[in-house]
Amino acid sequence: MVRINLKKLISKKDLRAVIEGALGVLDAPIAIRNVEGTILFGEDCQTSLNTYPIILADEVIGYVTGTEKAAFIADMLGFAASADLDTRTLAVDTLDKYEEVNFLYDFSSKIATCLGVSEVSQLVVTEAKKLIEATNISVMLINEKIGKLEIVSARGKEYNSKTKIGPNIGIAGHILVSGKAEIVNDVLSDPRYVAGDNEMRSLICAPLTTQNGTIGVINISHNELVNYTAQDLKLFTALASQAAAAIENALLHESKLKEERIKNNLERYLSPQVVQAVIEAKGEISLNPTKRNITVLFSDIRDFTTKCEELPAERIVMYLNEYFTEMVEVIFSHEGTVNKFVGDMIVAMFGAPSEVADRERKAIETAIDMQRRIRRMSISWIADNFLTGIGISSGEVVVGNIGSPQHMDYTAIGDEVNIASRLQSMAQGGQILVSDSVYSATKDMFEFRKIGSVIVKGKKKAVETFEVIYQK
Repeated sequence: MVRINLKKLISKKDLRAVIEGALGVLDAPIAIRNVEGTILFGEDCQTSLNTYPIILADEVIGYVTGTEKAAFIADMLGFAASADLDTRTLAVDTLDKYEEVNFLYDFSSKIATCLGVSEVSQLVVTEAKKLIEATNISVMLINEKIGKLEIVSARGKEYNSKTKIGPNIGIAGHILVSGKAEIVNDVLSDPRYVAGDNEMRSLICAPLTTQNGTIGVINISHNELVNYTAQDLKLFTALASQAAAAIENALLHESKLKEERIKNNLERYLSPQVVQAVIEAKGEISLNPTKRNITVLFSDIRDFTTKCEELPAERIVMYLNEYFTEMVEVIFSHEGTVNKFVGDMIVAMFGAPSEVADRERKAIETAIDMQRRIRRMSISWIADNFLTGIGISSGEVVVGNIGSPQHMDYTAIGDEVNIASRLQSMAQGGQILVSDSVYSATKDMFEFRKIGSVIVKGKKKAVETFEVIYQK
């Protein structure tokens, strides 16, 4: 609070000249004293003279002793003190506003460099401590899974019962719902207060509000009565506003990173189109076991075990990885999903986990491109020795996560899977064999040669088999 020193006030050259001029006109002695009785101007006057108070904002800051004419001097000094107070208050307010703006600008610059939610929250707690006197500060965000507020960063003494607060529970829970910042200078008398080990007497709580709603609250409290002011609330609300925007950006950034990690992992198994569909949850995508019409492709290198004997194991593994890299690229380019690698065998699906239009056609195109890609590979040993047989079948199977609670595989089970596997084992190097279901769907798109009926293990009825004729 700005205070006026009467001695300094009357020592100002301009005001002193006015006082001395007035004395000449009044032609009467006066004495100006402070509230303690010390004479600041004039001489000790007779006690029979009158004493008039110098009043500033209903407060006596001194006295003028003299004749009745001295009342004029007292009024004049009161007016001069009021004008001086206004000037000083304006200067202090201007300085305070400059410091506030400078603080918020500095805070904005610091918070712009923070990316993680934890990092942003810790900075908010640190800066809030500088801004307003407090013994405890905490940033609480709503946990969408449980619908409660959880502390993500704090300073001071916190307690377990405060780590999770539901909407309309406690002062913070009510602020979360109302979206309006509050000062509670007598916390213990507030019926919303939830008592705990962290004793507090005064509190400011502000919501973290974004364009999409309230995502949490910031609490700043003191274990003694400190009488937080409207100015404190204004500053704290401004800080909370910047913090909310930064935390929302940090949440989005972390969500993007998480999505990117998921995407990178999925892209090892699924085509980019399918990965995007899974992330965006567009279409009928489910990893739970369900019946689905899909096309299954099996590809296996002929006489691979014999080939392995010709080279060191390390060289074979290197060649196999190079081969898989090329084959997966082909499968993905036709919207296929890599189901698994079994030794040197590749199992791919078309139509799971999301629908694929013309899946039989795309499976055959994939098989043809795989055979051609092998022949064009830069490592001549692979091109000369990796001769693959491919089998393709299409129909209804059960597809989804299958396994134990400890380990799950996304895979397909059913007759069509067995048929594709059987056709692959029959196919010679460079050959592509398909079932009647695949042939029927694509007979006008590709050239085929009928192989005949094939008995598949586990099926009583023979399967009509066709070879895809393509230009190698």
